[in-house]
Amino acid sequence: MEAREFLDILHVAERLKDTKRHCTTSSGRTESVAEHSWRVSLMALLLRHEFAQLDMDRVISMCIVHDLGECFTGDIPTFEKTERDRAKEDDILAVWTASLPGEVSDDLSSLFDEMQMQQTAESKLYKALDKLEALIQHNESPLETWSENEFELNKTYAFDAVEFSPKLTEIRNEILADTMEKLDRESR
Repeated sequence: MEAREFLDILHVAERLKDTKRHCTTSSGRTESVAEHSWRVSLMALLLRHEFAQLDMDRVISMCIVHDLGECFTGDIPTFEKTERDRAKEDDILAVWTASLPGEVSDDLSSLFDEMQMQQTAESKLYKALDKLEALIQHNESPLETWSENEFELNKTYAFDAVEFSPKLTEIRNEILADTMEKLDRESR
């Protein structure tokens, strides 16, 4: 890969630093997609020994790049995102990925295909961590920043995504306990 090609990819990815997500941080500041992706990646790194049988470098790679399509479409909260939105993001991302230098294009295409098919343990772990991070962030954000549907969503979301793993189910249950404590404490 040429130096200019490398920099061009980074310039596109930089957009995620300015792409706002639906969630806010604990101080009430709207978080960026890049911040979310960073913490999902950190979660994978921290769980490396829990999932020693998996290719954790691949999982971390998925976590790093999973929202690159939002460089082009922006973030749409999961409860608002339609199949049409997903297809548009996937199409734009595929065109961009195909335009990249050979090995980079191949590597990213392979990751995105695996992530979309959700058949490998690595892709399932990445997807579960992505969902769990959103729940954790909601628990950290001020309750007044939650939309009405998130009160129920934080109680029910992602249980299906973690059911393949006792460790992730344990983490999801702890997140639920945090949600219930937050709702009880802040609703008084």
